[in-house]
Amino acid sequence: MALSRSARLGAVATAAASFLVIAASSAPTPGAPGIGDTYFPNLGNGGFDARHYALDVAYNPDTDRLDGRTTLTARATRTLSSFDLDLQKLEVTKVEVNGRRAGFTRDGDELRITPKGVLPKGHTFTVTVTYGGVPEPLSGPIVFGSDYGWMKTADGVFVACEPNAASTWFPSSDHPDDKATYDIRIKAPKGLTGVSNGRLVSTYDKGGSTYTHWRESKPMATYLATATIGKFDVKTGTTPSGIPIYVAIDPVLANSNNVDVYAVTAAATDYWSQVFGPYPFEETGAIVDDMPQAGFSLEVQSKPAYSAVRNETTIVHELAHQWFGDSVSVERWKDIWLNEGFATYAQWLWAEHQGTRSAHDSFLAAYNARAADNPFWQITVADPQRDTMFASAVYQRGAMTLQALRERIGDKAFFKLLPIWTRIHRYGNANTGQFIRLAEKISGQNLDDLFQKWIYTTGKPAL
Repeated sequence: MALSRSARLGAVATAAASFLVIAASSAPTPGAPGIGDTYFPNLGNGGFDARHYALDVAYNPDTDRLDGRTTLTARATRTLSSFDLDLQKLEVTKVEVNGRRAGFTRDGDELRITPKGVLPKGHTFTVTVTYGGVPEPLSGPIVFGSDYGWMKTADGVFVACEPNAASTWFPSSDHPDDKATYDIRIKAPKGLTGVSNGRLVSTYDKGGSTYTHWRESKPMATYLATATIGKFDVKTGTTPSGIPIYVAIDPVLANSNNVDVYAVTAAATDYWSQVFGPYPFEETGAIVDDMPQAGFSLEVQSKPAYSAVRNETTIVHELAHQWFGDSVSVERWKDIWLNEGFATYAQWLWAEHQGTRSAHDSFLAAYNARAADNPFWQITVADPQRDTMFASAVYQRGAMTLQALRERIGDKAFFKLLPIWTRIHRYGNANTGQFIRLAEKISGQNLDDLFQKWIYTTGKPAL
C-alpha cells in the first residue's frame, strides 16, 4: 500500500514528534537526594538501584580513625547526569565512576557525584569513593535516647546502625528499600577480630594487622551491615538442623552472661525455621560485645549484635528479625511494626513453645499492664512518627495485634500466613497494606475493623 504525499508528510511529522517525546524522556537528569521516606526525606537516593557494595575499611582503635574505600555497583533507573550517596561527616578524597575520576560536592549528608559522561537508563555502573576520618555515632530520641552507629569500645568498635547510621561509616544509599549484596573487608590491629555479615571468606595476618573478608550473598539493608572489631572468643559449628553458626563473644562478658548464647541461637534459629519458613541466610550467629553505653541490641543480618545479653528472650527476638526485618524489610520506616511487633510476638511464641506461658496470656499481661490513660496507647502503631518509631507500643501493641489476628482467624490460617508472608517477600520489602491483604486472602475474612482498631487508631481498644 502506498501513501499519498500529504500522508507521508503527516507520518514524518508524527515520527518527529514521537522522537522529541522519547528524547525528552531520556534526557539526562540528576538523581533525587532521597528515596521518598517521610521520616527521613534525604535517606536513600533516587535514579539508581544499588546491587553490590565492596567495602574496604581499615580501623585504628588508638586514634579512632577509619580509612575506607567503597565500590558500589548499581543500575541506573533513569538517564543520570549526576547522583547522590549518603555520607555523614567523613572526608572524601577521591571519587571514580566506571574507573574515571568524577566530580563531587557535599551538601550536608549528601555526596553529589557528577561523572564525566551520562549514565544511561538500564545500564550498570560502578562508583568508588575513597574517604576517611573519625566516625561519629548518632544520638537523639530515636533509639531510646542511646547513641547508635559507629561506637568506640575499650578494644575496638561496636557497629549497630538502625535506622540511619550506616552512612556514618560508608557512603551508601542508606535506606532499607535499596538492598544489595556485600563484600566487607576489615583491616584491624593484629590480635583483634573483625566480624561482619554472611560467611567468612578469609582471614590472615600480615605485618601488624589482621585482615578479614566477609561476604553477604543475600540482599541486605544498609543499616544491617556491621564491621564490629574487638577481642572475641569465637565458636563455630552448625545448628542441629545443619545451619552454619558463628558466635563471637567479648571475653570480658564470658562469665557474666546468664545465658548460653551459642545454644539458644542454634535452638531458636531451628525453631523459627519451622514456624516462619526456611532460614533465609547462609549463616546464623551472634556478636556479643562489651558496650554498656549502647542501650540496645540489633538484628544485624546473619549475626545479631548484642551490646549486653541478659536473657534468652532478647536472642529469640533478634533472631526472629532475620525473617521479619532482615529478609522481609520495611518499604518505609513508618511500617516498623512489621519488624518489631513480629519479633516481640516471637518472644510470646517462644514462651508458648517452652511451655512457660501462652501467647494469649502474654497478650493479656501486656494489655492489662497499662491503664487507658497511659501515653502508651497514644501511639499510632502503623505510623508512629520518626522520633517515636521505637516506642514500646510499636513492639507491644504490634504483638497484641498479631495475637488478636490469630484469635480472629484461627491457628491454622495464622500459622499458614507467617511462612507465606516471608516467602512472598523474601529478600525484598513490604508494607502494612500488603500484610493485611494477605491475611484477608488466607483467612477469607474482611479484617479492616481489626487492624483499624489495633494499629490505625489511638486509645486503649476494648476487648
